[in-house]
Amino acid sequence: MVNEEQPGSGQTGRAVQGKNAARCLDHALRLVEWASETGTPGEAAFGEKAAALLRGLPCFADHPERVRLIASHGEPERQIVVGLVRGSGRRTLVLAGHYDVVSASNYRDLADLAFSPEPLLAALRQDLASRPLSPAEEKARVDFESGDFLPGRGLLDMKSGIAAGITTLENFAASGAAEGNLLLAMTPDEEASSQGMRAFRDILPELAREWDLEIAGGINLDATSDQGDGAGGRAIYKGTIGKLLPFAMVVGKPSHASYPFDGASAHLIAAHLMTAMETNPDLCDRGGAEVSPPPICLDGGDFRAGYDVTTPEQVWLAFNWLSHSRSPSALMAQFHNLAESALAAAMAAFARNRQAFTGEVAEPEPSRVLTIAELMRLVAAREGQAALEEILATPPAHDNPLALSRALCTRLVARAGLNGPAIVLGFGSLHYPHSHLDPDRAEDAALMGAIETARHEILAATGVQICWRDTFVGISDMSFLGNVPPPEDARIVAENTPARRYIDHVPDNALRFPVVNIGPWGREYHQRLERVHAPYAFETLPDFLTAIVARFFAQG
Repeated sequence: MVNEEQPGSGQTGRAVQGKNAARCLDHALRLVEWASETGTPGEAAFGEKAAALLRGLPCFADHPERVRLIASHGEPERQIVVGLVRGSGRRTLVLAGHYDVVSASNYRDLADLAFSPEPLLAALRQDLASRPLSPAEEKARVDFESGDFLPGRGLLDMKSGIAAGITTLENFAASGAAEGNLLLAMTPDEEASSQGMRAFRDILPELAREWDLEIAGGINLDATSDQGDGAGGRAIYKGTIGKLLPFAMVVGKPSHASYPFDGASAHLIAAHLMTAMETNPDLCDRGGAEVSPPPICLDGGDFRAGYDVTTPEQVWLAFNWLSHSRSPSALMAQFHNLAESALAAAMAAFARNRQAFTGEVAEPEPSRVLTIAELMRLVAAREGQAALEEILATPPAHDNPLALSRALCTRLVARAGLNGPAIVLGFGSLHYPHSHLDPDRAEDAALMGAIETARHEILAATGVQICWRDTFVGISDMSFLGNVPPPEDARIVAENTPARRYIDHVPDNALRFPVVNIGPWGREYHQRLERVHAPYAFETLPDFLTAIVARFFAQG
């Protein structure tokens, strides 16, 4: 047990056990201290600090050139931090984690302590002891009193994971391993659009060539949540969930409110589509033993600035749609079918209502469903390809991807001269591809075998049970690490994403290799009471990762 004078004991309420754990906790506290909220100067400054931390470790004392800073994006520039510890041979395992964190504003009066976990712990304990608590707050109070949980912005998501990766580098170097190489990558921007991981993916082939490495596998170190005893949080994830943001721009025929049947209601059409989509369990995707959540609407409305007795011409809907195995082309086909059915049902209902009101026989109006790709072809045919390029190249100023996509779609509808009733379908933001290990692939099986052996070793040595799970359910950088989607998927997404800044251009030489997620667990990440389970994060996790590395390279 670490005594009170050693690093890593502090006010956690429980001294971490073992030299490994104290070192890992010390790394984590330092990383959290460097505030790195996404999009802030702190994120831009983090790279230099993290590189200096690595260069100060004994494993890089003789080879500081094996710590690299690589440009990612932004102004000031965000940087990827890469550290390589060499054994021998070419076979290499990648450890990866993101260092950006979400805003600390929700700490409110304790915001100045958000990046100081131990003082924050004392302040939160005092706060939670001073007033009536909600059930979630009471659980946090019990957690903090136990001494097993430590708060702090980004400590769970995911600087504890990076700290475990750094500790694993040190252990690998100290072991004097004869085989293998270990490459750690710390990347920015996961919380926004994974620009850091995508930039690392793009540069990795060049790094592998320069350093003569064969990238044989990867471990993403992101955190997971568990509201119970941690049985589900102590996990190896064989894959990650995919995400698309499909949208529907509903184009109606405006009419005065006193003469509703002179037009066609965009809201009625949108309501039918919403009913078909929203939380519909038939639209869940399945992968292994797990089922994705159903689609849910994230953005919707007619977005008119003021009161108007004319019915809206356009109504916008955008859905969060997650996948385990369904391809973007299959999802778009399903979305198209749902939109056609909803449009037909809405127009039939409108015709019935008109007939009931007027007494005249009414047939549904002709209507159509088309994709953004088809709409853009209409614009090009009507005004020329140069006009289309001009529209797409000078987008409205929006940081919100859905607002930007809506504005571009509105422009395209107007320039195409598209009249309703119609529905335009597209993708409103970055596509996060799903991934999953395939035990029939030799390289995937090799990584799984090393992990399974290490899992049993940890259980025998510590009694800690670590489980296999099929799918990491949070959106993460794992979508882009070692994961190369089929060209047809990339084409469908690119053709139907009007906001070009959200099209991921995967280079032809991108490396495909098996990747799992193994990271810390805790509760309420991104929230004021975000907290990591310290014994697992700082004791078990680095030991587990170290065992995996040893078993992976022992395979030869």
